[in-house]
Amino acid sequence: MTVVQAGQVNLTAQQVPGVIVAIQPPGPAPINGVPSNIGGIVGTATWGPVGVPVPVSDYAGGAAVFGPMQARKYDLMTVLNWAAMQGNVGAFALVRVTDGTDVAAAATFSTNFVTLTSKYTGSLGNSISAILGTGTAASTTKLTITLAGYQPEVYDNIPGAGATLRDNIVKAVNFGNSQFRGPSTMCVATAGAGTAPPTLPATINLTAGTDGATSITGSMLLGTDTAPRKGMYALRKSGASVIALTDCDDSTTWSTQVAYGLGEGSYMQMVGPAGDTIANAATTKGTAGIDTYAGKVIFGDWVYVNDTTINQVRLISPQAFALGLMVNQSPEKSTLNKQLQGIVATQRTYNNQPYSTAELLQLVQAGIDVLTNPSPGGKYFSFVLGLNSSSDQALREDSYTRLTNYIAYSIDAWGGKFTGELQGFDDEDDTRSNAFAGLDQFMSNMADVRPKMIDAYKVVLDRTNNPDARIRAGWMQANVQARYMAVVRNFLVNLQGGQTTVIVQ
Repeated sequence: MTVVQAGQVNLTAQQVPGVIVAIQPPGPAPINGVPSNIGGIVGTATWGPVGVPVPVSDYAGGAAVFGPMQARKYDLMTVLNWAAMQGNVGAFALVRVTDGTDVAAAATFSTNFVTLTSKYTGSLGNSISAILGTGTAASTTKLTITLAGYQPEVYDNIPGAGATLRDNIVKAVNFGNSQFRGPSTMCVATAGAGTAPPTLPATINLTAGTDGATSITGSMLLGTDTAPRKGMYALRKSGASVIALTDCDDSTTWSTQVAYGLGEGSYMQMVGPAGDTIANAATTKGTAGIDTYAGKVIFGDWVYVNDTTINQVRLISPQAFALGLMVNQSPEKSTLNKQLQGIVATQRTYNNQPYSTAELLQLVQAGIDVLTNPSPGGKYFSFVLGLNSSSDQALREDSYTRLTNYIAYSIDAWGGKFTGELQGFDDEDDTRSNAFAGLDQFMSNMADVRPKMIDAYKVVLDRTNNPDARIRAGWMQANVQARYMAVVRNFLVNLQGGQTTVIVQ
C-alpha cells in the first residue's frame, strides 16, 4: 500500500498490483481577505530601530519600542496616539526616520574599562543608567542596567578579575549570562584597553544621545527604495493599507506618495500646511498634478489636542484621525460624517470660523477633504466630504479606494497558486472550476454578509472568456464585476405642509 499526495504518481504507468491512496486537496482553494486594518506611520522618535517596520497594536506597544511621544513636528508616536483613539481593532506598522545626525548615548566604567552604548540612537538613551556592584556568589560581580518604563536587566554572578572580568561583562551584556538573562535590549558593551575595574559600587549614566529630528524633510520621510530601505519604502510588503508620513505638508512629495500607493495598494494620507487657505490648497494640489484614488489630500486645518503627558494643548496634523478611523472600520465604509475622538478644536473652529457651503464646494471641486465641526450629523468632529483626490465621480469616494484595494490584493494573494497548474480545453476543466469557485465564494461572502460589503457581483471564468488560442498561449482569464454599496451624500426630504394640504393614505 502507498499513500501519496494527489499528482505525485503517474496513474497510467502503474504495473505492480497494490493499493494507492492519493490524498486530494479539500475542495476549491478559498480566498482569505488580506488585512485591511493595518496603518503605516512614518516619523521621528526618541528610540528604536531606524528604517525598520515594527508592528504594534496600541500606543503602549509603540512606546515600548520607540519611546514616548514628543511635542514636535514629524513625531511618530503622536500620530499613533491619536490614531489608536479611534478604535481598538486597528493595527500599526511604525517606521522611524532620522536626519542622519542621530547619536547613541554612551558612558564608560572606570578608565576605559567597559563602555556601554545604547542599542539605538536617540535621546531616550540618555535616561539609561548602569550599576556595577558585588555579585550574589562569592568573588563575582553584578551589573544592573535600568531605564524608566522598562524592566531592569540584571547580570549577576559575573566571574573574574581585571581583563577577564572586563571581557565577561561584555559577553554578559551582548550575549546574556544565563538561560534566564539573555542579551541586553538596551545596550551594547565594548571592552576598552583598561583592565582596572572601578571601585564598587560604581554607577554610570549614559549621555549624548540625540534623535536626529531637527532638520527632517519630506524626502527623508519618503526615504529610499534600495536596500536597506528607509522611510515610506520600508513599509513595502508590510500589509499597511493606509499610510501617513507624519506631518508631511510638502506637496512635492505627493506624486511620489501616490505612485507608491498605486503600486502597493495603500491609501496615502496627505496634508496641507497648518493654517492654509482654500485658494492656496487648490492651487497647490493642481500644481502637484495628482488626480487619483490612491491618495487623500486633507486641508491644512490642523487639530488642537490635549496632550496629557506634558499637560499642554497642542497642534497636530489631521492625518492621525483619518488613518485611525480607516483602520478601525471595514474597507467599504466611508470616512464621511464619522465621529472622531480626542479633538479639542481645529484651527478654524478654535477661532469660531465655520466653513460656508461655498468654501466646502471649493474643496469638493479641488478634491480635498476637511476635518471640522459641525458635521452633517450633528455637533461633532468628522471628515465632512469623504473624498480621495480623484476628480472622477466614479472613483472619488474614499471608500472606493479602500474596498477596491482590499478586493484586488486579496485576489492577488490567492491567485498565484494556479500558476503552473494544467488547464484543459473541455468545458468542465478542473483548474478553471476551482478558480471560479474560489472567486465566487469570496465575492458571495461580501455580498451576503450583513451589513453588506458589496451590493452585487458577477464572475465569469469558463470557455466563453478562455478560447483555445488563449489557453494555448498559457492564459487563464477571469472577469470579476462588483457593484459597491452607494454612499449617501445627500438626503432629500420633500415636505408639504399647510392647512390646505390633502393627505391621501
